[in-house]
Amino acid sequence: MMEKMRQQLVEWGEELETFRLPHWEDLPDLDLYMDQVRTLVDRYLSPVIQGDKHPLLTSSMVNNYVKLGLIPAPIKKRYNKEHVAFLIAITTLKQVLTIPEIKEGILFQGKVIGIREAYNLFCDEQEAAIRMVSSLAQGKAYPQLLHQETSVEYIAVRSATLSFAMRLLAEKTIILETEYLHEEKTNEKQ
Repeated sequence: MMEKMRQQLVEWGEELETFRLPHWEDLPDLDLYMDQVRTLVDRYLSPVIQGDKHPLLTSSMVNNYVKLGLIPAPIKKRYNKEHVAFLIAITTLKQVLTIPEIKEGILFQGKVIGIREAYNLFCDEQEAAIRMVSSLAQGKAYPQLLHQETSVEYIAVRSATLSFAMRLLAEKTIILETEYLHEEKTNEKQ
């Protein structure tokens, strides 16, 4: 039983090895309608945000983000590359931070290094954190991100992306533990 759980965790970790977020230059250059943006964000993030959290992004969420000043208003009901980048980051970060915290972080990073660079930094940090979790799930050693020096302006993005990745690992492990306990209870009754 325990071996089955370990194998499922290893397989999940292997699936995560190939996870990539689209960097700025990979995002579509076309203006998109709301449904297209929602579909795109869902496609990019569904490998790492699963379960009952679908849809990951609703029209009302996007409209609220515009009202709250997290993202610029669409132009003639169309969304561009900048909107998609913001929505990917917000959808990911809201798994571990509050909307006001995300807004302050985005404003800070945008001011310090610019929106494009801040988004690419977020992608790089999130991918590195997920690779770490992938290795941990597979029982492999991983050069810890926490052993790297982090400049003060990047501490928040590094800790938020690590928090997201570690939450993924915790959620997956708890799901597998719950299945294990359920199977054990079923076997006891037989």
